[in-house]
Amino acid sequence: MNALDYIIIIVYLLCFIGIGYFFKENKTSGDYFLGGRSLGWFPLSLSTMATQLSAISFISAPAFVGLKDGGGLQWLTYEFGVPLAMAFLMIALIPSLYKSGIISVYEYLEKRFDASSRLLISIVFQISRSVATGVMVYTMALILQATVQVDFWISILIIGIITLIYSFQGGMKAVIWGDVIQMVILFIGIIICLVLGLSELGGIDNFMTHVDKSRISTIKISKLGINNVDGNDAFGFWPMVIGGFFLYASYYGTDQTQSQRLLSSKDMPTIKKLLFANAFFRFPVTLTYCLMGLILGTLFVQDVTFQENLNTVYQNNISFLNGKKADLLVPVFIINYLPNGVIGILIVAILSAAMSTLSSTVNSLSAVSMEDFVKRFNPGISNKSYVLTSRFFSLFWGLVCLFLAFFAGSIEGTVIEVINKIGSVFYGPILGVFILAILTKKTHALGANIGILSGVFLNVYLWLYAPEIFWFWWNAIGCFVTIGVGILVSSVIKKKTSFAAPKNYSTGIREFAILFGYFIIIVVISGLLPKIF
Repeated sequence: MNALDYIIIIVYLLCFIGIGYFFKENKTSGDYFLGGRSLGWFPLSLSTMATQLSAISFISAPAFVGLKDGGGLQWLTYEFGVPLAMAFLMIALIPSLYKSGIISVYEYLEKRFDASSRLLISIVFQISRSVATGVMVYTMALILQATVQVDFWISILIIGIITLIYSFQGGMKAVIWGDVIQMVILFIGIIICLVLGLSELGGIDNFMTHVDKSRISTIKISKLGINNVDGNDAFGFWPMVIGGFFLYASYYGTDQTQSQRLLSSKDMPTIKKLLFANAFFRFPVTLTYCLMGLILGTLFVQDVTFQENLNTVYQNNISFLNGKKADLLVPVFIINYLPNGVIGILIVAILSAAMSTLSSTVNSLSAVSMEDFVKRFNPGISNKSYVLTSRFFSLFWGLVCLFLAFFAGSIEGTVIEVINKIGSVFYGPILGVFILAILTKKTHALGANIGILSGVFLNVYLWLYAPEIFWFWWNAIGCFVTIGVGILVSSVIKKKTSFAAPKNYSTGIREFAILFGYFIIIVVISGLLPKIF
């Protein structure tokens, strides 16, 4: 890196401080956490994708495809459940959540059950989200340290302080528009790496000749994910479709970081467009960075100097992080193969991705703290005090995530696998509680609470004592257990319940047909990809 690269990075960081200042006028809770419910589908769609397709995707997904043992294009199967999950949310869950007028999605559980359910899920969310974000920030800081030679502490501070400043000032609008910019930069970064990596290989023909054929397989019907002790029964078609459906339905619909974007929409048609946009555009973006990973992985095998540089960086910096060596593939390529100026842009892309995830986490954790806890003890809080206290919690949760970053990262696997593994413990059970709340009439709070605890504890047991079960299945298992136990307890222990009928946006037949058709299309495309190579 030279002065030009550092200038690009500094200008970028200053611009984000400016974004926070530009959107600093927040007078109410709806302004700070929902952007005044004035945001359209386009910025919300890009923000949603930026939060999901973040640093862990830009760095770690290509690493899985191109370098990790047992990796390859089967990563595309992560996307199979997305359109099905969007159809389910559009029809079954989101209309009721949006029309209830809530800020914290967990507020709905109190309306349907009681305060205990709301607080329980809020606590589960705060623990899982802050830990997962800590893992992400930790690893990204180490990667920056290893490649750019920026001290680990400084990397943490750069990612954390800038993010906290603009999210602290600007609230949801700053987070959303920051995400829009970051998503554009991220995609440009992917294209640059793909094109220049292909150039270093000598063109498409050389790439096609030397690509590792074992990495181009996509759909693996025979892998059921029930005999995965040695890691060779993972990423099969059925666990990825079924488990992915439950993961994404929970993540987009019941995780505050994403549902907050849905709740920020102007109206239901906007939400519909947002969900369609994520259903349709995620796969092309994922396919692009998977191809980038395949190209860079092929270059790595062909170029001894690339191997030596990566091994040196790994041994000197992060060798104590088991399974994280592959995550250096993209950063080492950026530093050693790209021209100055472009290096600065790509480092900005890494920072963008990390900051996008952190800003969304901070804002959503602050929203949950305010709505689920502060307002409970101070229901008459003024708008001015609300916004001031919200900013305090944004700062607090940002510091918590940064603190956890210093103690995270020891879980085996690439970063993106670690993040999804942590999420899979909780996503299914949380979705199960919302299904009980919206789609059943007789389930009461006690049943729902015992249900989610049963689902979470079973998933933790599977993690610790049943390695043969591929972790993607935990999403489905946790959801079914939560629903089953919730219904069983509610039928045995009779309690009075209150139930508000779901306010369906439409019958959903047309939406389901379109999204199911798209599901078929992406499966077919993925299945045909190996025939191209």
